[in-house]
Amino acid sequence: MKRITIYSAAACLLAACSHGEVYDAAGTFEATEITLSAEAAGRILTLDAELGDRLRANRAVGCIDTLQLSLQRRQLERQRASVATTRPDIAKQAASLREQIAKQRTERQRVENLLRDGAATTKQLDDIDAQLRMLEGQLDALLSTLGKNSASIDENASAIDLQIAQIDDRLAKCRIIPPVDGTVLGKYAEAGEVAAVGRPLLKIADLDRIYLRAYFTSDQLAAVRLGQEVTVTADFGGDARYDYPGRIVWIASESEFTPKAIQTRDSRANLVYAVKIAVQNDGRLKLGMYGEVKL
Repeated sequence: MKRITIYSAAACLLAACSHGEVYDAAGTFEATEITLSAEAAGRILTLDAELGDRLRANRAVGCIDTLQLSLQRRQLERQRASVATTRPDIAKQAASLREQIAKQRTERQRVENLLRDGAATTKQLDDIDAQLRMLEGQLDALLSTLGKNSASIDENASAIDLQIAQIDDRLAKCRIIPPVDGTVLGKYAEAGEVAAVGRPLLKIADLDRIYLRAYFTSDQLAAVRLGQEVTVTADFGGDARYDYPGRIVWIASESEFTPKAIQTRDSRANLVYAVKIAVQNDGRLKLGMYGEVKL
């Protein structure tokens, strides 16, 4: 048993030395994955995306049935048109009273001239003033009533406009649109199936910009800082190893136990700190691939 243990340790040591370089940390490559879920309920009419397809941000790749929403929108448009026809024509409805008021003012001016010449009485002028005040009161009341009716109609029209805007928002959510550029990593629905709100449809990730999640011991943290340029070596198996420039974009604020699949420079370390290193992918790097870091 002791011989087997010794031989195994020797084999691991030789494998580590065969790379020819000493690395400071190791980890696996990962990407920021986004699950694209349905924002509307209904039958999926189209879903033009397959595993491995590259999708463009804000370009629709599918659609959920919009028939009922479209009919609701048309109904609201008819209601709004009907409300608009009830709007009073204030100018026309007030025209008659304005004309009477203009005539009364002309008559008052005539009676006032006659009164100065002694050809009219003060009572005639008072009667005309009383009639003029009554007509002006009627005009004010009419304008107030018509104004309130117009305001009420405007409020009703505005409420319908808001309902139409809500329908438009729901119609927009019937389109399946990826928010970022990415490659399809998973497909969970097909055209013809019924989607519910929140049902996952696609999983995408930007594979052009991926990250190496590596682990550093506490005594290494002093040499690690955000924005630091490092060298990342990807292990493709055998002697196939390629170096990539990387930049540290995130350092964990809390320690964690060393993952079993990850070796550190100090194999005795139990607690390590995760660090994300951004790497520009040339198309060869794959998610889950093993990588090493050299500061």
